[in-house]
Amino acid sequence: MRSQAMLRAGAAALLALLLGAGACSASPSERGTVESVPGPLALTPGVRHPAALLPGDWPTYHHDAARSGFVPGVPPERAQGQGLTRAWTAQLDGAVYGQPLVVRGIVVAATENDSLYGLDPGDGRVLWHRQLGSPMRLSALPCGNIDPLGVTGTPVFEPQTGLVFAVAELAGGRHLLVGVDPSSGEVLVRREVEPPRGDALVHQQRGALAVADGRVLIAYGGLYGDCGNYVGSVLSVPATGAGPVLSYSVPTSREGGIWATGGPVVDGSRILVSVGNGAATGGTGGGSSGSAGAYDGSDSVLALSLGLLRTDYFAPAGWAQDNAADLDLGSMTPALLGRFVLIVGKRGTGYVLDGSRLGGIGGQLSQARVCEAYGTAAVSGASAYVPCADSLARVDVDPGGGLHPGWQVQLGASGSPVVGGGAVWVVDYGAGELLALDPASGRLLQRAATGPVPHFASPVLTGDRVLLGTSSGVTAFTGA
Repeated sequence: MRSQAMLRAGAAALLALLLGAGACSASPSERGTVESVPGPLALTPGVRHPAALLPGDWPTYHHDAARSGFVPGVPPERAQGQGLTRAWTAQLDGAVYGQPLVVRGIVVAATENDSLYGLDPGDGRVLWHRQLGSPMRLSALPCGNIDPLGVTGTPVFEPQTGLVFAVAELAGGRHLLVGVDPSSGEVLVRREVEPPRGDALVHQQRGALAVADGRVLIAYGGLYGDCGNYVGSVLSVPATGAGPVLSYSVPTSREGGIWATGGPVVDGSRILVSVGNGAATGGTGGGSSGSAGAYDGSDSVLALSLGLLRTDYFAPAGWAQDNAADLDLGSMTPALLGRFVLIVGKRGTGYVLDGSRLGGIGGQLSQARVCEAYGTAAVSGASAYVPCADSLARVDVDPGGGLHPGWQVQLGASGSPVVGGGAVWVVDYGAGELLALDPASGRLLQRAATGPVPHFASPVLTGDRVLLGTSSGVTAFTGA
C-alpha cells in the first residue's frame, strides 16, 4: 500500500512479521485491480503504558461495551434550551458511516475512502490523516450500495495497547485491520483479517468493532443484495497484531450475516451478536436463497465465549418463515437491560430474553409488536429506544421480563439513538435532521439540519458537543 511506505521512522522499532499476503478465492481478473498488501506489522514485545482516557471520551460505538448509548449529563441539559447550532464541519475525503470516536480529547473518524483522521474537537481542524489503501469500487462488486467501500464499521479504542483499531476494505476484496496511535495517526499494527468461510469479496465489515481481553472483535456479513458465497462470522485478533486469530462461523451453508451496526456486544465474559437469515427454511422451501433443512443457527441471538465458542442462543419459533421471507433478527444489535436481553428484527416483533439463559428456539420470556427495527437501540434503565424503519419507539421491560411498548415518533428514517443530558438524540436520515426528544414523552426539544448522512447514522455526545458522521465528513453541533 502506498501509505504504508510512508510510515514515520519511529515505526522502524516495530517488529515486522513477513508472513505473506492471504490468497483470494477469485482471480485478479474477476476482482479488478488487486492492491498489494504488505505483510503484518505487530507491536514489538514489551510493556506499553498507554495514557488513560479523559472525561468526555467516546472510545467505542454507543460509548460502552454493552452498546448502551447512555451518557448521563452529556451534553449539559442547559444546552437544550438555547438552540442547536453547528459548531464546525470538517470536510473529509469520504462518507463517515461509523460513529466518530473521541480518544484522549482527539476526534478520530474513518471514511469510506479508507482514511483515518484525527480532528481537533474545538474547531474540527485536521491534526493528522492516514490513507490505509485504495477502497473497493462498487463497479467491481457483484452487488452492494456503498461506493466506494472502505471503512464502514465504527473503529474501537483498545486500552491495553492504547491504539484505535479499524478494518479497511481494499481494492481486490481484501480486509485489513490496522491499529493507530490516536495522538499521531501512526500505524503500529497491520494484519489481514479475512472471513474464515466463503468468498472474501462478497463479505462486508459493517458492524462496529469491539474489544475484549486484549483482543479485537470483528463481525462479518454480506453486501446489500445478499449476493455471492458469504457466511456470517466473528473474528478475534490479538491487539498486538501477533498470535493466532480465533473465529466463529454461523453453521449455515450460506448467509447468516452478522452486520447490525452495533457489532459484537461484550457482556462480561461473553459476546452477544444477532444473526440474519440463513439458507435453511425448515423444509418449507421458498425464499430467494432458502432451502429445506434443520435449524442452521441463523435468525438468532448468539452468546459466544471469549474463545468464540457458542454457549447459548435464541431463535423465534417461526425462524423458518423468517428465513424464507428475509424477516430475521439480524438487523438490530442485541440490547442489554439489566438481566434481560431485548431483540427486535425485520418482522417487527420484540422479544425479551433471560440473559442467563437465552432460551433456544421459541424460549423468550415475552414478546410484543414493536416495529421493523434497524440499527442499535439506546438503553436507560429499564427503557430502550428502538430505531425503526420510519420511526423511533420507546419500550419498557418490567421486573418480570414483560415487554411494554410506549411512545413512537414518526421519522423519515431513524438512525440509532443515544441518550444524554436529559434527551434522546436521534438522526432522521430521511429528512437530514438531528433531533433531541424528551425521553418520557417523545416530545421534540430541539432540531438542527444535518445535510446528507449515511444510513443508520448515530450521534456522539462529548462535552457540550454532539458529533455526527455525514456523507462528506464530520459535523459538530452545540447548544451552548
